[in-house]
Amino acid sequence: MPFPAPASDPIRPVLETISTDGVRLGSPRPIAQEVAVAIELDGVGFAVMMATPHDLEDFVVGLLLAENEIASADDLASIDVATVDVGVIVRADRRNPDPVAVLERMRPRTTDSACGLCGRDSLDRALLPLPAVTAQSRADAAAVFAAASALRDHQPLNRATGAVHAAALVDADGAILLVREDVGRHNAFDKLIGAMARDGRGWDGGFALLSSRCSFELVDKAVRAGCPLLATISAPTSLALDRAADAGLTLATLVRSDTLTLQLCPASAPGLIA
Repeated sequence: MPFPAPASDPIRPVLETISTDGVRLGSPRPIAQEVAVAIELDGVGFAVMMATPHDLEDFVVGLLLAENEIASADDLASIDVATVDVGVIVRADRRNPDPVAVLERMRPRTTDSACGLCGRDSLDRALLPLPAVTAQSRADAAAVFAAASALRDHQPLNRATGAVHAAALVDADGAILLVREDVGRHNAFDKLIGAMARDGRGWDGGFALLSSRCSFELVDKAVRAGCPLLATISAPTSLALDRAADAGLTLATLVRSDTLTLQLCPASAPGLIA
């Protein structure tokens, strides 16, 4: 049964939970917030992290302790949190600042934007605009359910260890064509995209299936790889939904044996609309 058309605004997709027989089951569960957090230490851009925007003072203190930038919370003279339209800026200042040492020890984290830029500049670089999805998927809900049911049989490393993720290329009928595994969900998807590029494979009306939650990084990877439909076993974050909607990427998340949660982007997936 093809995916049903969205119940409301066809331009800005909404989430719907759909069962195996195509019945809409009402609103899905609440979505976890994910925002870009630019951290400044002693006036220098230290890192841009993707995080849930709660208890950010605790987050920054814990991060600085883990990075050996401070020996205790008392080493900080102040922590200020400012919300801007593209995320959050957290400014931490030590009692004995050493911005030169910060620059020398900085390394990229979640994005490549921890480069000495401060505040708003770092946030803008962390969330660069995505290209529009132009490929189309012919898969329906039955194809997603079939692939999810078969995925475990294509995960030999996870069967042996119980500790790795998988990323699969799936055709429009739900047959798994190619799988890559890794301890990191991002690494697994990179491996799949790389294998497809090396073999000259395209999406050909199919989709990607990941054994993970749907984070914004995975959405970005899917869009840049030209994927028209991304399916994940676990839930999406708010930033993942926003990035997918802006690029026109259809998401099928929280894929279970009998239900999935759909954010449909008709522009990229006209074949899915009844």
